[in-house]
Amino acid sequence: MTSTSVARDADRALKAKHRALWAAGDYPRVAAELIPSFGPELVRACAVHAGQRVLDVGAGSGNAAIPAAALGAAVVASDLTPELFTAGRRIAAERGVQLEWAEADAEALPFADDAFDVVMSSVGAMFAPRHQVVADELVRVARPGGTIGMINWTPDGFIGHLFRTMAPYAPPPPPGAGPPPLWGDEQHVRVLFGDRVTGLDLRRQSIQMTHPGDPAAFREYWKRHYGPTIAVYRFNAADPDRLAALDRDFLQFLTNWNHGSGGESGYEAEYLLMTARKRVT
Repeated sequence: MTSTSVARDADRALKAKHRALWAAGDYPRVAAELIPSFGPELVRACAVHAGQRVLDVGAGSGNAAIPAAALGAAVVASDLTPELFTAGRRIAAERGVQLEWAEADAEALPFADDAFDVVMSSVGAMFAPRHQVVADELVRVARPGGTIGMINWTPDGFIGHLFRTMAPYAPPPPPGAGPPPLWGDEQHVRVLFGDRVTGLDLRRQSIQMTHPGDPAAFREYWKRHYGPTIAVYRFNAADPDRLAALDRDFLQFLTNWNHGSGGESGYEAEYLLMTARKRVT
């Protein structure tokens, strides 16, 4: 077996693992309950309008793709995990919106060069392991002068710290993989896109997450519904002591960050809103 075929098989296994991770739990519920404003906000930031061809990368159940299609754009919602499309198709049908759903790897998008007026991703493409490859693909499929827009969690925000809390209990990342919240670092994004884009605009903003009950109840919410959290707990399932330590550290993190009151947990989650245009050469 050649080194190329070994690398190909390893990449295929990694992508299968990522697909299973996001298929676990109920990410459509998490997106609808905790970050419902992300999709419409990204669509506004990208100035999507009727007649445009739009690609949503890491679209999940269509948090951004469906609002874009509702404006009359021709939208392709792509994701490595097509299991999420079932909820997306249902939501789109309920809203009377039509769009295309395509299984696709953010690191190897099956679309032609310069194919889309807008290429966007709402906390989706950031979870692919090889950041530079993803940035290269986003630029490649956007037309010259087209818009590239992303919403990404920041390293120092709530979700960044959530991943930092789970990291000691998680399996080691694959070689060359970057931490997902690094996509929320302005300098990292500048380096990834370089001089291939113009008008790069980076804004740190925050969204308020609320959940009925105390931080312990919110911990159980993440354990039931969020794929990355489910994966970390499964990784430690055979070690009761590590599970107990993970439970303890997770609860301490949620307690420290909680600013809710009146029987409700509340969290301010920071993210980076990025827009740019592909340079016309």
